Amino acid sequence: MKKTIYNKYDKKLIGALPQVLFQGRIVVILTERDAEKAVRYLLAQPILGVDTETRPNFRKGPMHQVALMQVSSHDVCFLFRLNHLGLSPSVKRLLEDTTVPKVGLSLNDDLQQLHRLGDFKTGRFIDLQHHVNEIGVEDLSLQKLYANFFGRKISKRQQLTNWESDILNDKQKGYAATDAWSCIMLYEELMRLEKTGDYELIKVDEHETSTAA
Repeated sequence: MKKTIYNKYDKKLIGALPQVLFQGRIVVILTERDAEKAVRYLLAQPILGVDTETRPNFRKGPMHQVALMQVSSHDVCFLFRLNHLGLSPSVKRLLEDTTVPKVGLSLNDDLQQLHRLGDFKTGRFIDLQHHVNEIGVEDLSLQKLYANFFGRKISKRQQLTNWESDILNDKQKGYAATDAWSCIMLYEELMRLEKTGDYELIKVDEHETSTAA
């Protein structure tokens, strides 16, 4: 049976979907010593998911610097606390790596923020936004894409929390890890559908309500 996907997913339907949460191991990285071990593990993986978090600014003024970079394999997600580490040698090595594909969403924004921490040559990154339209999907948000491809909801409740807190709570960790890991899931499913053609694209008029479920 072919998978049904939509060119545009109705955001109103997302709230009723079952929530997805990363079920693997989450490791917080605070020191260069731990970062070195994490990067050694990550660069031995076939593919990685990447995202960043920045403390929200609720008043007019300069943006805060990126506080967290989460990098996930299929099973383990490392949370690099960049407000402690900065652009450490191991973090720089990871960002400059050209061998392992690192998948994310809106990567230009993330990389721009990371470049504010220091100079590095951008390695091998794949932006999902550059690929989903190859099969006719027009949505660009992670939440809509995951709902469209998998029928599950990624909660965004932790997005505007303080990512510079002394200690990240479990909900923040789960949110951060899920965002990075879900990029792997989406990319691999996108590649599968492109290869097999095992999908049916339903085009929804912008003013219509999708019946996706």
